[in-house]
Amino acid sequence: MSYEITVTVTAAQHSALQYVAETPQMWCENLVNVRANLGVEEIVALYIAKALEEGVAIPATKELIVADAFERKWVQTMEEINNQPVISELP
Repeated sequence: MSYEITVTVTAAQHSALQYVAETPQMWCENLVNVRANLGVEEIVALYIAKALEEGVAIPATKELIVADAFERKWVQTMEEINNQPVISELP
């Protein structure tokens, strides 16, 4: 499965991206892919540590690990984290 993400920039921003990259599209795709891959690696590391601690079999691929990490609630989306109620430590 894949998803398409659309980004809108101003004319000035587009020109600036042309200044720093061969094409703005390539730059954006690279940025998103690099950050997403870093996220995958973070989730895999967390999953392996938790699976070893709990004696859970580790799936064969990173894609399966990421999916299982979310299914087991070992990781959450940033939206889920941001929507959690704030617990005040003050009386």
